[in-house]
Amino acid sequence: MAVPPGPNWLQTAVFYQVYPQSFHDSNGDGIGDLPGITAKLDYIASIGCNTIWINPMFESPFGDAGYDIADFYKVAPRYGTNDDFKRLCAEVHQRGLRVCLDLVAGHTSVLSHWFQQSALDWPNQYSNWYIWTPPGENVTGSQPYPGQDRRSERYLPNFFHFQPALNYGYANPKAAWQRPTTDPACIGVREELKKIMKFWLDAGADGFRVDLAASLIRNDPDQQAIKALWNYYRSWLDQAYPDAILISEWSNPAVSIPAGFHVDFLLQFGEPAYAFLLGPKSGIEGEGRKPPAFFERAGGGNIEDFVDSYCKHYTSTKSLGYISLPTSNHDMPRPTWGRNTQEVRTIFAMLLTMPGLPCIYYGDEIGMRFLPNSPNKEGGLLDNIQRCGSRTPMQWSTEKNAGFSTSREDQLYLPIDPSESRPDVATQEKDPASLLNFTRALLKLRREHPALGNAADFQPLYANENQYPFVYLRTAETERIIVAVNPAARSWAAQLGDTIKFASVRPLLTHGAAFREDGLQMDPISFGIFAVD
Repeated sequence: MAVPPGPNWLQTAVFYQVYPQSFHDSNGDGIGDLPGITAKLDYIASIGCNTIWINPMFESPFGDAGYDIADFYKVAPRYGTNDDFKRLCAEVHQRGLRVCLDLVAGHTSVLSHWFQQSALDWPNQYSNWYIWTPPGENVTGSQPYPGQDRRSERYLPNFFHFQPALNYGYANPKAAWQRPTTDPACIGVREELKKIMKFWLDAGADGFRVDLAASLIRNDPDQQAIKALWNYYRSWLDQAYPDAILISEWSNPAVSIPAGFHVDFLLQFGEPAYAFLLGPKSGIEGEGRKPPAFFERAGGGNIEDFVDSYCKHYTSTKSLGYISLPTSNHDMPRPTWGRNTQEVRTIFAMLLTMPGLPCIYYGDEIGMRFLPNSPNKEGGLLDNIQRCGSRTPMQWSTEKNAGFSTSREDQLYLPIDPSESRPDVATQEKDPASLLNFTRALLKLRREHPALGNAADFQPLYANENQYPFVYLRTAETERIIVAVNPAARSWAAQLGDTIKFASVRPLLTHGAAFREDGLQMDPISFGIFAVD
């Protein structure tokens, strides 16, 4: 077992992602806020999570739910104040927890002071902080900036049209307007990001999840320039803030982790094998529908796609950093979409026992539903997927507005799940068999068994093309644990060879899975976690 470099706390970290506007409203205005998160820290810790990732909380016009930042140094008033964040950090650390912020490094809002100055028709400090293209250049995606007394060039957006790309430079400039990474303006942008990180680390943050981490430098085909940039930040952090971490939204751990990140999320977009793992219900249906997934009751998926891809990343990074497989996030449907609770338990049995850092998206631990008919709010509709369906308010109880807010229903950030059978925390707390308590049991096993730890070794034992189940071995020193999952709605059996003896296997947490003298037998939609004595 090779422990990656970085803060020791990463070895036992378990993420909990909080979408702040939908988590808990403390002041009755219908929008979640930082004091609301502070009020629920004990609940987060009770799940078994010890590291909180908060989606962007900075001042913004909220064209893209806060990913269009107007002021990187100020908490958005709807969430509270900078002092509220400092109080949150103090309460977090008092409980032995950590908190990481979402860092939108590649762009700002058009309302940012930097962009407003950059758009002026006379030179100033910010003139080249963004990528401006001549009006006659045919640059895909470039946008005109309307208004009198403004420069005539067009700016290059990073995502939505109102998110102008910050100028970290071009690795291989091809035109006069493409500035090299050594240009003073590009260096100014680079150093400003460092100032932003320092500001929030000094306020109490423990690290950052970097949005669109691979997008900062242009015309960088071998990715050497972007790797150098993030290694520059990592070297600074290691010296100035050695307990702080960098998490990337890159979905390419084999590249991002050697580039300086401690953790990379292996997401379904950008990594096709992960999409195949979770299924077409996780992506766009209809035209371009993805192949059958492993986690579908129809049983037509190919786990080999995922294992081949995962092992490529795992073997090249296990001594350098960690891969994270999230239950879902703010951009993808929840695992309950098209699945019942037992199917979700089977998914969790795998995701929460794999190497790396587990990450639970708020509400997944109680089985909140993906609501595809949610209204479009703050840029939620993207590529025919209504991302707001995964952003609805947290369901705390059976009280008004599911305990999320005391506001009028029409003031809520998004409508509450209208189903009478919607899950909630208070009800599941009382039910030993609930998904919430199952999630707690899985994470308790992870804490108590070194072989299920973040840095413990991983070896596939049974991962055959178009076959079930998926079986793998986790090891740490002398401890060995086998995990087996069968999400298909039919029974399967697996022969694991002479390495695993029937008499030496002891169940830790199982549902419909058992070792017998003739091998591993698995009922439909089943899982098993076994100690090998």
